[in-house]
Amino acid sequence: MDEFKICNLDYFPENILIDILSYLGVRELVRAGRVCKRWRRLVKDQRLWRLVDLTAWKGVTSRILWVLLRQYLGCGLRCLRLRGLLLSARGGIFLSESWLKALSTKCPRLRKLYLLHADLRGLPSCQLLPPTLQVLELRGCELPPGFFSQSLPSEPACPQGAGETTSNVGAPQQGRNKTGKGLTSPSGIAIERLVLNNVPSFTDQHLQSLTSWQRLSRLELRDTFRVTANGLRSCAAKDTGSGVEGLSRLKFLEIGITGRQGYQLQMASLGLGAGWLGLEELSLGGKEVGPGLLCASRLKDLQRLCLWACTLSEMQILRSCRMLRELRLLEFSDVFFQPRQCPPGVEGEAEGGGGGGGGGEEEQQQHSGEAVSGDAANEDDKKLDVNDPIPSLRRSLAVLLPRCALVFTNCSVQINSD
Repeated sequence: MDEFKICNLDYFPENILIDILSYLGVRELVRAGRVCKRWRRLVKDQRLWRLVDLTAWKGVTSRILWVLLRQYLGCGLRCLRLRGLLLSARGGIFLSESWLKALSTKCPRLRKLYLLHADLRGLPSCQLLPPTLQVLELRGCELPPGFFSQSLPSEPACPQGAGETTSNVGAPQQGRNKTGKGLTSPSGIAIERLVLNNVPSFTDQHLQSLTSWQRLSRLELRDTFRVTANGLRSCAAKDTGSGVEGLSRLKFLEIGITGRQGYQLQMASLGLGAGWLGLEELSLGGKEVGPGLLCASRLKDLQRLCLWACTLSEMQILRSCRMLRELRLLEFSDVFFQPRQCPPGVEGEAEGGGGGGGGGEEEQQQHSGEAVSGDAANEDDKKLDVNDPIPSLRRSLAVLLPRCALVFTNCSVQINSD
């Protein structure tokens, strides 16, 4: 009968127990570490602390952050998600300079940092963030004026001896950034992707500071109401006599306004008319789609275009995309299409005006220029009606952009009551 004893968790190997503990959240992991000495040792395994999400843990204070950093976080940390105290009645300092310096030292492999409702006005510059960051995502945060600047603000009232000490410390630090760790920027900013979602304090001044970032290739601006067309135009990558200036390394740009009340629409996407050399992917959403499509024809290097959360007409799309000969993918997400207004006698002629750039293999065979009979085209249209709200748009774009594929996601057609 001893062979049939009930097997408890003590009989499991440690790798199986670590896999079981990986399904727990941070708060549950900390509690599990209080069970026994073995579990406390297993909970501190760095495989459990690669992706740390603290956004669901309400009431996280700076004291809790220090405890997690000293006892659990380490070299295994890759992604960290934090929720600040901006909307909390407690207030107080959430991210301090000393904690960020300790985070940089103890977590040298941290690549992504996500901050939700964090008040960053107590930090003079983003250089206090870990220098190994490649992705920085801010949502609902407050920023100081010079947060994205390359150099830290100098202190005016500083003793002479202290100034010499600061200069001596800063000199070797810049040398290390130039020679080691793969950082090309003198300030050590290696961020490649910057996401700003619902950050009203982000202005043209912040956007201008990003032009000095040497590795920034993806910029996502959602609900940044204080960014204007002039500010976006001044940061465009343009060829001058001395070389390319502005956001020269930028490959992906997203601009979207979802229609929040209380802010005047700046139509920042009109700044796309500057040309933006090297921009390969563009995403427009909400109220920025209309102005952006007017200027999208000047983006000669554009290969992918995504339009989301808007209302568009077929003619508006055709007029804006006819000059984008390098376009390879046109994606529509949560888009309401306005049907083409045609007289009854011309409706049949309008629907037979060319093929489309769908997303399947059968559609791409038609894009190569193969002729399709009328009956076969009608049968294909019936099959594509489920995933293609406007077959006439697909056929018309196939003539204008024969090498472009269309993708529709949760799209529909507005039906007039008349």
